[in-house]
Amino acid sequence: MKIALLGYGKMGKVIERIALERGHEIVLRKASSDTFDGLENADAAIDFSIPKAAVSNISAALENGIPIVCGTTGWLDAYDEMTDLCNEKNGAFIYGSNFSLGVNIFFELNSHLAKIMSKFDQYKVAMEEIHHTEKLDAPSGTAISLAKDIIKNSDYTSWTLDFPSENEILIDAKREENVPGTHAIIYNSDIDTIEIKHTAHNREGFALGAVIAAEWLAEKKGVYTMKDVLEL
Repeated sequence: MKIALLGYGKMGKVIERIALERGHEIVLRKASSDTFDGLENADAAIDFSIPKAAVSNISAALENGIPIVCGTTGWLDAYDEMTDLCNEKNGAFIYGSNFSLGVNIFFELNSHLAKIMSKFDQYKVAMEEIHHTEKLDAPSGTAISLAKDIIKNSDYTSWTLDFPSENEILIDAKREENVPGTHAIIYNSDIDTIEIKHTAHNREGFALGAVIAAEWLAEKKGVYTMKDVLEL
């Protein structure tokens, strides 16, 4: 398969290595200042760029009829616009706040635990996420996805980065050197604490998941998620 990399930072380079190991060819490596020359030759594109570039990258792929996998976070105010464009162009699009297999299993555990804990109002939920200092958005897209799944399965109505009200989930977003990504969901009461946690050891899991998603999407049409890819 021929892959266009839209974003060629640290993640883009790990994705490139894994894609090549899996027998694929890279036809475009787009850094922030590069053009889209070569995009038309791709069977699929993978976007791990920065928030301000993601929409133009996704749009370019869809306008060229190229299936696009996007793992960039921090741009979701334009998500509906991109899904509308995908449907208008009869294209193929996957956005994921996290492409790691382990994190997507963690998403399922989080949703199931939220359903259980909604029956026990003596517990108050909070979240902690830790990422490297180069990450531009806070909280992480993964943390927002986790919070949304809790809200969907409980009486919580929103999340906040500080001073939560009764129906808000506190997200403690930390930035530390050389941390690929850690997310914890904590249910605390006066008598005990229940916690589930996912810790990434490196970028490999995110990159492998993105390449697998691109392989899966290449012959499809429509808007999908990693739940579709992994049949969760």
